[in-house]
Amino acid sequence: MYDKKSLNADDFINHEEILATLKYADEHKDDMPLIREIIEKAKKRKGLDHREASVLLACEDEEIIAEIYKLAEAIKQDYYGNRIVLFAPLYLSNYCINGCLYCPYHGKNKNIRRVKLTQEQIRDEVIALQDMGHKRLAIEAGEHPEMNPIEYILESIDTIYGIHHKNGAIRRINVNIAATTVENYKKLKDAEIGTYILFQETYNKESYLKLHPTGPKHDYDYHTEAMDRAMAGGIDDVGLGVLFGLELYRYEFAGVLMHAEHLEAVHGVGPHTISMPRVKPADDIDPDEFDGGISDEIFAKLCALIRIAVPYTGMIISTRESQKVREMVLPLGVSQISGGSKTSVGGYAEEELPEDNSSQFDVSDRRTLDEVVNWLMRLGYIPSFCTACYRAGRTGDRFMELCKNMQILNCCHPNALLTLKEYLEDYASPDTKKLGLEMIQKEISVIPNEKIRKKTADYLNGIADGSRDFRF
Repeated sequence: MYDKKSLNADDFINHEEILATLKYADEHKDDMPLIREIIEKAKKRKGLDHREASVLLACEDEEIIAEIYKLAEAIKQDYYGNRIVLFAPLYLSNYCINGCLYCPYHGKNKNIRRVKLTQEQIRDEVIALQDMGHKRLAIEAGEHPEMNPIEYILESIDTIYGIHHKNGAIRRINVNIAATTVENYKKLKDAEIGTYILFQETYNKESYLKLHPTGPKHDYDYHTEAMDRAMAGGIDDVGLGVLFGLELYRYEFAGVLMHAEHLEAVHGVGPHTISMPRVKPADDIDPDEFDGGISDEIFAKLCALIRIAVPYTGMIISTRESQKVREMVLPLGVSQISGGSKTSVGGYAEEELPEDNSSQFDVSDRRTLDEVVNWLMRLGYIPSFCTACYRAGRTGDRFMELCKNMQILNCCHPNALLTLKEYLEDYASPDTKKLGLEMIQKEISVIPNEKIRKKTADYLNGIADGSRDFRF
């Protein structure tokens, strides 16, 4: 029986329920009265359950798909406006004892160059990222109890937060490390992390066990129940994600929605973010070996339906995807992207050599951060480096209450403009700065609240004079 309130993984990610959902979707994919009813529900901006969303995913009617895309764009605008938050991954170590078949970090790979950054090397990496203009990082590390213990992660977080170079400072560290204990999640909370991120990889338990034949990650239940332990440890912002391409995409889509429903039911707070990665080439890894590959068109549809089904969540598209694909899916609900990313360990401070094989996967979008910022503005998006919600304590249910009531824009829009102005003053190329200042003038004029508009203008003027102490 499907029980989304159960803390047992097999209950809230119930295999039989997913199969029944896919059968239901196949039976009703051409049921236009039902489809219209689901779309009308989606227009209320309160989301859809996994069965409803799966019907829309199965539907192949071109007019319906066009309507789904249009609705996704409108919902994203209502919740998050035209801002896109920027971040960068920082790989601390690629030592790992797991046997994941889709990841070059797997313990048996003898080709990859194993690297673990010292605290001094982390400092060099962070300064390089600060010199680009980044304020938000997602730290990554392989699972290795001896090389990458929780103490190493905590020391690295402390090092990163303590680095202030010129006008640079990392204001939010999100953490993407292996499933761990409630005690360790409490330690991460005390270290003042932002979001705890953990990709499920696949929700199909049988496939999961085959894809993770050895190592601690083989334990499906322990991995799938990690978010409940994280929240029990006091972390109130968590990020979900599956690795599309490992298993049938419709199965994974239903699974991630059921996981979101579970978090809402048990903790009152759904996922702060849902990431949308696809399997990509890497050392020792050929994506064609997996049967679940999806086209760009299906990928776009998945993005649109995540936005419709979970309207409050942030949606992340990384540099795994090309500029072309990112440009295609940005209007469909994406709210965060990485820029100027390196997936090698130590790749920011030192020039990456062609023969370097310490990367987790190949980066498809290799543009600099400045090029990405410029590109976003030319597409009509506000590049945002904002971390104000985290610093002001608007996390978990406090953030969700504002977001679900579509009020978070009152904070996010001015903060996006302020952090963009910071970037323009400190890091931008002349062309990007000119373009950005023009955008800021245009965007500030349309802030509806006069008090917020005036306060934003005052802060914007102060940035040029060296002030960085602002927060909405």
